[in-house]
Amino acid sequence: MNRNDVTEKIIGTKVSKGIKWEDVANKVGLSKEWTTAACLGQMTLDAKQAKVIGKIFGLNAEEQKWLQVVPYKGSLPTPVPTDPLIYRWYEIVSVYGTTIKELIHEEFGDGIMSAIDFSMDIERQPDPKGDRVNVVLSGKFLPYKQY
Repeated sequence: MNRNDVTEKIIGTKVSKGIKWEDVANKVGLSKEWTTAACLGQMTLDAKQAKVIGKIFGLNAEEQKWLQVVPYKGSLPTPVPTDPLIYRWYEIVSVYGTTIKELIHEEFGDGIMSAIDFSMDIERQPDPKGDRVNVVLSGKFLPYKQY
């Protein structure tokens, strides 16, 4: 057994029981974005959170322990994603990455936007021409230090 096996079990149970990520997040007490990432193997749960997830998805004690192991982050199977939705994010970074970088550096200076001290919010935004996906990414600015 490994973390991927646990992730597959979670996804299988989610599909078979019709579970919604937002409902899981409410039971864990964290955002749907972070909770989903954790269930998909990208974040580390503590024992209490793992127990809640275990109850929801029918995980045994060993499987719950896998949820508490620091994962190898980065779940894409190929360097350039082939899934159309994920590929559009790759396209956004390819087209707008230098613009985002330039504007962050102009506003904050030489540094990075943290993906560790980070939050994300995904919401449906109704629009008469077709609903829109509103994604807000918020990461702490970390300047490069001089030494």
